[in-house]
Amino acid sequence: MDSRICQTARGAYGAAVRSTAAMFLIAFAVFAVPGVVQAQSMESDSRYAAFVIDYESGAVLFDKHADARRYPASLTKMMTLYMTFDSLERGRLKLDQKLTVSQRAAGMPPSKLGIPAGKTITVRDAIYALITRSANDIAVVLAEAQGGTEIKFGQMMTDRAHKIGMSNTTFRNASGLPNTQQMTTARDMSRLAIRLMRDYPQYYDMFKVRSFTHQGRTYANHNRLLGNYEGTDGIKTGFIRASGFNLVASAKRNDRRLIGVVMGGRTGAARDAHMMDILDVGFAQVEDLRVAKAAPIPSRKPMPEVRPQVVVADAAASVVMAEEDATAEGDTAPLPSNTALWGVQVGAFGLETAARQAVASAQDYAPKVLGGAQRMIERAKPDSKPLFRARLVGLSESEARQACTVLKTKKMPCVPVPPESGVSIASRG
Repeated sequence: MDSRICQTARGAYGAAVRSTAAMFLIAFAVFAVPGVVQAQSMESDSRYAAFVIDYESGAVLFDKHADARRYPASLTKMMTLYMTFDSLERGRLKLDQKLTVSQRAAGMPPSKLGIPAGKTITVRDAIYALITRSANDIAVVLAEAQGGTEIKFGQMMTDRAHKIGMSNTTFRNASGLPNTQQMTTARDMSRLAIRLMRDYPQYYDMFKVRSFTHQGRTYANHNRLLGNYEGTDGIKTGFIRASGFNLVASAKRNDRRLIGVVMGGRTGAARDAHMMDILDVGFAQVEDLRVAKAAPIPSRKPMPEVRPQVVVADAAASVVMAEEDATAEGDTAPLPSNTALWGVQVGAFGLETAARQAVASAQDYAPKVLGGAQRMIERAKPDSKPLFRARLVGLSESEARQACTVLKTKKMPCVPVPPESGVSIASRG
């Protein structure tokens, strides 16, 4: 009797412990990796899109729905500013020129400066008002100064957008206020950011201003990455209900500049966190290539006749990917072709399991070219927070490039890794 009672008690206690442990693990999973949970929640939103591109090379480092049409919201003001910089360059406007606020401009809904109709604002202050306050009334002031009417200016914006390669973009107003026909893509917005930097570098620095004071009132820049994410120097936020929280950001580290675009964030904080995550992924990839290219290529040395090993060089360590079972004594495995020195990187992740899933998915998406490639997960920068690079190695250059072409059609990031960037095959001298 007592034995049965004890067994029952132990069973109940064990079930309670297991239940409590399960609840603890669930809670830990949720709170230990909030960025992962936020990203998964954001990606399930139909408004979501994200894109990261290297400014110099044009290499795509992150791509989720980059060509899906989305509402730009106040990212529209980037084009309003692009047009304004062009007018300044051509002498049609001057920074100290005063522009009159029309009745229509004064009637725009917030965000706004709230300058009464008939009053004036300088072009310089108008630019800062768009960058920091994202002022809808001042966007209309600039539109009317350049196009006569905002409708006409919207047509001018669209024409210019198409000329600079934004083929999937249509503008209908200067502010980004709701209009069902006003659409863009994450890729197009990255193109606009790049053109702002390249075409008007003398004005681009205005995007890094933290605050702007007008008539005794100070307005903080809505771009919270400024001062909170290393290397950030611009450029623009946006929000309407139809779009969610949007952001185009530029960050520069070690002479490498990345442009990131996030559209459809559910909150401003979630959008900002996701932007920092995907920029981290991008910087990890370009840093891997930069460090590997700087490393000297080891000279070939005579080696015993054993199965060749795939060796991936890294600033932190060399990782050998080879089976432990050597060939039988006296036998030699055929040496691979010298062309099979390339690899591809399909992402860098905070979780090793995510990196392993990425390489598995890559092989599923491109089985013909990646089916025989060797999987490799490397932990980068062990002195900092965990970051795992997901790579497939042992490819020729054409195979690596073909693989990336296939993976990008599946909206999966992919960067070819050349031999001088750290992938090499050890062989006999």
